[in-house]
Amino acid sequence: MLYAIIATDVANSLDARLAARPAHLERLTQLQDAGRIVLAGPHPAIDSNDPGAAGFSGSLVVAQFDSLGAAQAWADADPYVAAGVYANVIVKPFKQVLP
Repeated sequence: MLYAIIATDVANSLDARLAARPAHLERLTQLQDAGRIVLAGPHPAIDSNDPGAAGFSGSLVVAQFDSLGAAQAWADADPYVAAGVYANVIVKPFKQVLP
């Protein structure tokens, strides 16, 4: 089943994000290589694809997992969690309608 992982950053998270980004992307690439990612990316803090110093306000991952527990465990082990980038992370089932 698909699950949405919706994360909200702490204030001024950009430096911690940049430091943890390689490890974060490595895990996402593993999901992609396994054919389990629908989409993933950050929410810019301002209305721009390149927010610069404004940074990001959170992230969204929609991916396939065997269960809600497996999705939650994967989200809990994210390097951004360990680095203190995220203030909170919500994991919930997702039903894709389009495309």
